[in-house]
Amino acid sequence: MAEVKIKKTGLFCGSFNPIHIGHIVIAGYMAEFTDLDEVWFVVSPQNPLKKKESLLGDHHRLTMVNIAIADDSRFRASGIEFKLPRPSYTVNTLAALQEKYPNRQFALIMGSDNLQTFNKWRNYEKILIEHKLYVYPRPGFDGGAFREHPSVIWTDAPLMDISSTFIRQAIAMKKDVSYMLPTTVYKYIKEMHFYSMRLSE
Repeated sequence: MAEVKIKKTGLFCGSFNPIHIGHIVIAGYMAEFTDLDEVWFVVSPQNPLKKKESLLGDHHRLTMVNIAIADDSRFRASGIEFKLPRPSYTVNTLAALQEKYPNRQFALIMGSDNLQTFNKWRNYEKILIEHKLYVYPRPGFDGGAFREHPSVIWTDAPLMDISSTFIRQAIAMKKDVSYMLPTTVYKYIKEMHFYSMRLSE
């Protein structure tokens, strides 16, 4: 009987409100330059540390991720957190995915800014024991107390200082941000008239 290969799967969690080329570049780097076999974009319904007012509907953000990554078999979009209790906590997401996909080894992909405040995450000690963290650099954040942790894998992913907040604000100001978004996502946003009015942050 053939041995089942354990696939190393990186989870890139976020609101993706909207997904932009910075996200795609980081995911592409992780899939190409690390030992991860795949990268899954886990779309969050609500981040416990963020306000909810500026969040586009779950379905639309998941749709934008799906159309952004449609041509790359190494990527997958996941809406699993939509079915979990809210607010969503990563430790619960990891447990649900591990139960559903026992032949995968899940890791987290995050910026060094999130690593620096990782002690605020629910059951962060359990996450560090059971999973690896693939960290990409963000200016001004060195990872703090977790910098040398054995579960932390530092990467040299390109620095792209683009934020979804900036894109939303720029669209509300009627600025052209087409070069910051996958073409399919830009068209979808235009067709749906998303972010065209200022939202509270």
